[in-house]
Amino acid sequence: MMLINYIQRSQKRITEAVSSFYTPTGIHVYFKDHLTNDEIDIEAVISRVEERLPAHLLSEVEMVIVGWFDEFEERKLNAFYKDGTLYVSNIQDDEDDMYDDLIHEIAHSIESALGYEIYGDQKIKDEFLRKRKYLYDLLLSKGYRAPLSVFTNTEYDKEFDMFLYQKIGYDKLSDLMMGLFITPYAATSLREYYATGFTEFFLDSNHNFFRKVSPELYKKLLLIQDPEKLDNIA
Repeated sequence: MMLINYIQRSQKRITEAVSSFYTPTGIHVYFKDHLTNDEIDIEAVISRVEERLPAHLLSEVEMVIVGWFDEFEERKLNAFYKDGTLYVSNIQDDEDDMYDDLIHEIAHSIESALGYEIYGDQKIKDEFLRKRKYLYDLLLSKGYRAPLSVFTNTEYDKEFDMFLYQKIGYDKLSDLMMGLFITPYAATSLREYYATGFTEFFLDSNHNFFRKVSPELYKKLLLIQDPEKLDNIA
């Protein structure tokens, strides 16, 4: 009996060691479900995130949980952020795919803490709405009709997202939106416009295209990545 208990305790310690760890910055990473792709080294991915992002932009993330959640199926997501925890799907194509998901949700994690700095002067909102109006005229010229009111709504609207995703299709939108939005998903709401830009900013060190397409958003990201500039905001 003592031997059996010892073996069980040993197995539990091994399982816990594999399913949970802390990063150098103190983020707790927990595996609810194992990754389906054994080639992904999540410690390497998280390390890459921590090295790429300034520490103050990671301040809201206390925990990362890897696994499958109902929200992924219901909302067609790969990751989401809620109450200090970043939930990321255990089904990933590769390390770049997971890195992209983590960066995007970290963008959302700081919206509450830096909401005034991001949105307060309305510059991103104005830029987003100008692009939405242009998109409305562009789609109308191609025979795609939707009420103008949905194009002036900055909040996420599932029906509008489905209009873009299903009726038009992201592949076709990518061609139509070239030079207007970084990606078709950036057009779905103001928050996703910001988060998609944030992701692009930290994924690609060459910012020439991004700076040209979304100049106000680009300037905003230059601001929030620098803690000294943030401290100087009145």
